[in-house]
Amino acid sequence: MTGGAPAGRAVALDLGSRRIGVAVSDSAGQLAFPREVLERSGDEAADLAALAAVVADVGATTVVVGLPVSLDGRDGPAARQARDEADALRPLVDCVEVVLFDERLTTVSAAAALAEAGRRGPGARRAVDSAAATVLLQTWLDAGRPAR
Repeated sequence: MTGGAPAGRAVALDLGSRRIGVAVSDSAGQLAFPREVLERSGDEAADLAALAAVVADVGATTVVVGLPVSLDGRDGPAARQARDEADALRPLVDCVEVVLFDERLTTVSAAAALAEAGRRGPGARRAVDSAAATVLLQTWLDAGRPAR
C-alpha cells in the first residue's frame, strides 16, 4: 500500500442516473467483488440513506465513488453530479473516508467482459453496473488505495 486510504473493507459506487452499481472489497482490502445494484428511487435523500446503509452493513473504512471525467480529463455534468453526491454522502457515513476515483472506461471494460462471457441484452444492464463498480474498486485497490 502506498499511504493512501485506510486499510480495511472498501465499498465502490458506480453512480448512474437510474441505477447505482455497488462493489465491496474483501476484509484484507485486496480483492473486489460485485454486490447489489441499487435502483434510483427518485428521492435523493432515500438513495443516500440506502448507500450509507450498505457502507455500515459491510463495515467499510472507505467509499470509492466513480468520477466520470471526460476522456480529456475535464469534469462534465456527470462528474459534477458525482462530486455533489459524494459530498452529500460524507456526513451520512461518519468516520468513513469518501474518495473520488477516475472511472473512465470502467463501464466499457465491464460490458466487454460480460459480452465475452455471453451476457448480453437488456437483462445484462444491471450486471454491467455491478461489474463496472467491481472494475472501479479493483483498479483503485491495485493503484494502492489512493486518497484523492
